[in-house]
Amino acid sequence: MKRLSKAVYPVAEYPETILQIGEGNFMRGFINWHIQKLNDCTDFKGRAVVVPPRKGSVTALNEQDGLYTLCIQGFHDQKEMNERIVIQSISRGISTYTDYEAFLHVAESPDLRFVFSNTTEAGLVLRKEDRLEDRPQVSFPGKLTAFLYHRFKAFAGDENKGLIILPCELIEQNGDRLKEYVTAMAAEWDLPPDFVTWLKKANTFCNTLVDRIVPGFSKEAAEAVQKEDGYIDELLVTAEYYHLFVIEAPAFVQKELPFQEAGLNVLFVEDITPYRMSKVRILNGAHTAMVPIAYSCGLDTVKKAVDDELVGSFIRSMLEEEVLPGLPLPEDELLLYTQSVWDRFCNPFVKHQLLDIALNGVSKFRARILPSLLDYVALKKQLPMKLVFSLSSLIYFYQVNSDKVKDDETVMAIMKEAREEMNHSYESMAHHILSSEAIWGMDLTSIEGLNDAVAKQLTFIHENGMRAAVDRMLHHQYESQGEKA
Repeated sequence: MKRLSKAVYPVAEYPETILQIGEGNFMRGFINWHIQKLNDCTDFKGRAVVVPPRKGSVTALNEQDGLYTLCIQGFHDQKEMNERIVIQSISRGISTYTDYEAFLHVAESPDLRFVFSNTTEAGLVLRKEDRLEDRPQVSFPGKLTAFLYHRFKAFAGDENKGLIILPCELIEQNGDRLKEYVTAMAAEWDLPPDFVTWLKKANTFCNTLVDRIVPGFSKEAAEAVQKEDGYIDELLVTAEYYHLFVIEAPAFVQKELPFQEAGLNVLFVEDITPYRMSKVRILNGAHTAMVPIAYSCGLDTVKKAVDDELVGSFIRSMLEEEVLPGLPLPEDELLLYTQSVWDRFCNPFVKHQLLDIALNGVSKFRARILPSLLDYVALKKQLPMKLVFSLSSLIYFYQVNSDKVKDDETVMAIMKEAREEMNHSYESMAHHILSSEAIWGMDLTSIEGLNDAVAKQLTFIHENGMRAAVDRMLHHQYESQGEKA
């Protein structure tokens, strides 16, 4: 049986109008699907060159000529959806680690107009150690600065050759942040003032919010494709039906990206803040909180976690009691959205592996859960003990699953050092981790009572197991509950 490729599935040849930094499941189940819809339903007619942000391989992508199957499964308008579509919106993949010059060559294309990215929360960082002469730069902002500078020189500063840049990382004001970092890299490298002017005037950095659950590869779906469609697809991706893309951008961006003409749930807004806060803190916050708790209880998927009598009840009560109070929307709207999120988690077609969500868990906690914790403390003047428990569980997860955890080098080094502190006391281990401004952006031990609460929770988890600890948090008054912060 042949593998999916142009030989099996001929496709139209469209120009490469998009640079896409990020080759993972989410981008292929969300952005590339959006581009496919644009190509099918409008006169957009463009494709993406895909570049992994790290040392990812593009071999499989190129062997399949950028083609892969997207299986959309779930419910829409109370009807069961089970749709398969071959995504044709990727032209090829380029690794900056094996062919950096090919990456720069893309910057010379007059057809190029857009940049989409998803490098996770850990990828959108300023790394001053990067240098223009590096091949490649380590960070995403470093790579993008070098790319834009090459384009600036290739077109002699032509303002008509600027790009529309839409980062999809779940970071507040992600477009503004990326622009800030690229500008800082230009200053760090002492690039010409004319380039900085071109960077700011000719290029448009958009704040975005993305929302779709994309579990990734499914063995069952791949076997169905082989049986029914007659080809092998190693890059198959599954996704839920629900999708939302919110973009804060000038009016001309909507004209150049006519998503709504393609019938997509894309909103162009003046202020993305209320959409972002609710989505990140409720849906993504629930995902990040449940991973260490559910996995440590022997569960492996989101659906199993929410179906579990203890874990599901704990996560739901955490959201309603400690996350929603800090959100600036009417309570009935927030409860309605929370219920819709729960329904999506319960989608029987979606098998979202917890370990897939666990990638870069510390930076995800910092972006998705820590703001809720801080807001609760400010509002209630006491610790939100269920959110604190999610932090304790994250630390526990990193200590006992060090062989499965994938995170930033700095995070891994601090967690390794903390394991040595565990031999002394859980209090000293908690202090070592919580006091690290490098990973949290602040010294969390400055929050009154937090270090003591985390240490006590870690002790109970280690001595009694995660399930007993969840039961205690859910059904019994925790001894520090109500303690003033």
